[in-house]
Amino acid sequence: MNNSVGNTARLLGAGLRALLVLTIVCGVIYPLVVTGIAQVAFSDKANGSEIKSGGKVVGSELIGQTYNLPKKDPNNTDEAARPDLKWFQPRPSNGLGTNTLNTQYQLIISGATNLSADNEKLIKQVKDAKDAVVEDNSTAGYKVNPADVPADAVTSSGSGLDPQISPAYAELQVHRVAERNHLDVKQVEKLVTDNTSGRILGFMGEPGVNVLKLNIALKELTQK
Repeated sequence: MNNSVGNTARLLGAGLRALLVLTIVCGVIYPLVVTGIAQVAFSDKANGSEIKSGGKVVGSELIGQTYNLPKKDPNNTDEAARPDLKWFQPRPSNGLGTNTLNTQYQLIISGATNLSADNEKLIKQVKDAKDAVVEDNSTAGYKVNPADVPADAVTSSGSGLDPQISPAYAELQVHRVAERNHLDVKQVEKLVTDNTSGRILGFMGEPGVNVLKLNIALKELTQK
């Protein structure tokens, strides 16, 4: 009996010591070491790929955001968002749809619509988005050809949070942005060119334009 109690006590003691050691190693030392290495080796990515403007963090390089006009009634959840057309606009963010937890470019929930290509709701969304792109980006001296509207201008990404648009969609918005900000078209075209990133390693993926970075550059240009 005494031997049984003693063996049990030793096993419990060994288990508690193992728990304490593993807690310190895995729960304290390891996270501190990994965090330290991340901060030294690539602090920008470790901190969320933050983008700053005017000394303040205005977003992340990895997450898109909207550029809308303020609501007439901030408390009216049914009021449709209206894009502020002086800024470059991101691709749609339909994602999982709008509900009490998820609205456009909100981070609580993200995901694709999961609607099939022949789904009537998706077809209507695409047609409405295309009509809006043509109308919003046509100016007195430049009319958008509906055939030139790229796919990313009318469809959301798989996550609904894509921070980039295609160069084609950015270029389609140039005339409207130039007109709204009283800038020369060539100035705005240069902004798009300067903020277009190429394929990863020269062959993976597609060229893209980070909308947040592009709008920061646009803001700096208009302030000069």
